[in-house]
Amino acid sequence: MSGHTVELSQNGIRTSEQDVLSAIMPLMKLISLTLIGLILAHPRTKMVPRATFRLLSKLVFALFLPCLIFTELGESITLQNMAHWWFIPVNVLISTIIGFFLGCLVVIVCRPPPEFNRFTIIMTAFGNSGNLSLAIVGSVCHTQDNPFGSHCHSRGVAYVSFAQWVAVILVYTLVYHMMEPPLEYYEVIEEGDIMEEQPAVNNVSRPLLVEAEWPGIEEKETAHCKTPFLARIFNSISSFSQTTFPDLELSAEGSSSSPRSLRCLAEPRVVRRIRIAAEQTPIQHILQPPTIASLLAIIIGTVPQLKTFVFGKDAPLSFITDSLEILAGAMVPSVMLILGGMLAEGPNDSTLGRRTIIGVIIARLLVLPLIGIGIVEVADKLHLLVEGDAMYRFVLLLQYTTPSAILLGAIASLRGYAVKEASALLFWQHAFALLSLSLYIIVYFKLLSYV
Repeated sequence: MSGHTVELSQNGIRTSEQDVLSAIMPLMKLISLTLIGLILAHPRTKMVPRATFRLLSKLVFALFLPCLIFTELGESITLQNMAHWWFIPVNVLISTIIGFFLGCLVVIVCRPPPEFNRFTIIMTAFGNSGNLSLAIVGSVCHTQDNPFGSHCHSRGVAYVSFAQWVAVILVYTLVYHMMEPPLEYYEVIEEGDIMEEQPAVNNVSRPLLVEAEWPGIEEKETAHCKTPFLARIFNSISSFSQTTFPDLELSAEGSSSSPRSLRCLAEPRVVRRIRIAAEQTPIQHILQPPTIASLLAIIIGTVPQLKTFVFGKDAPLSFITDSLEILAGAMVPSVMLILGGMLAEGPNDSTLGRRTIIGVIIARLLVLPLIGIGIVEVADKLHLLVEGDAMYRFVLLLQYTTPSAILLGAIASLRGYAVKEASALLFWQHAFALLSLSLYIIVYFKLLSYV
């Protein structure tokens, strides 16, 4: 009896050790790839120039990532699956809302400089639900003894890709306007003043994180992207002139000399301001290569006639999908190499404050995942999740676990707001995420073993 008990305990210990190893090994692979990128891009070695990493990020953005999304999402998705997967995009919204309140708490407790209050909230609320999640799923499924079954990779990539369009819409609409420079700290230059001409920023000297998830961002700048345009519209500041905002014409609306009939037909002031704000929203940037790949995959995957023509071993266009799968295989190593190159640049000087940086890291990487475990557990008890699908739950949990989206650094650069602070905060978050992800993936694997 005692010998049988000892044998059971040894088997339990061995199983426990195997659970820890199966959780850590995928992340160790990603860390190894990141270290290789860091060594290649480090200023002391300079084995690979920064321009090469910049070209690699463009390849990921325009080729490798769209190929991965199209091949995996298109093959997995059906109309029935879309009905079952509805909680995935909803979970992105829930994690963002909770992160928003945690960001407000960080502002209250850590007291960053007032001009960075909004920035602190944004960096806490919006996580990396795209490239990093895909890399983690790819590495986990590359392990033979993963707990997710034979179709681990295709289902995992499909779930992550299905959530991406929500995050992209939030970033290019809500985040874009929230990241505009605060009006009260914006330097207003009078028309009579002489403004010194700023030297053009060389693309090579631009931080890698700026273009890591949005290559060619310098071409997207508009006349008002670096000004508090939205705040000026809704605050009706009288100091700005028609030459500064030629599209507003707000002063002409309230002119008493205009005929009464024209004033009756005129567009209401509030409606006009909302329309102008909507026109300044870069909604056209949503149609980037990864988003287009997602849309094509959903359209083809949900139409059986098209799906049998494109996907499957016997499909007439199977040679194309096979070619795309080969290209998609380069996505995970390329993303981690770029992350290593970004970390090699080191943190920029920041006026955000050490206490605020630590507060955002604790809120985003330690507190939010704990809340996410509770939310996924409640959703499971309410039968909102796919029954018996461990990968489905793993992807939901990852949405609470990843650091802030690297795309936020690109938006900060585009808006000219907290660029150095975004660089420093993203650096420290991704450095600390190596530890926090290891911890929580072990916890998630243990929880998912009961599914």
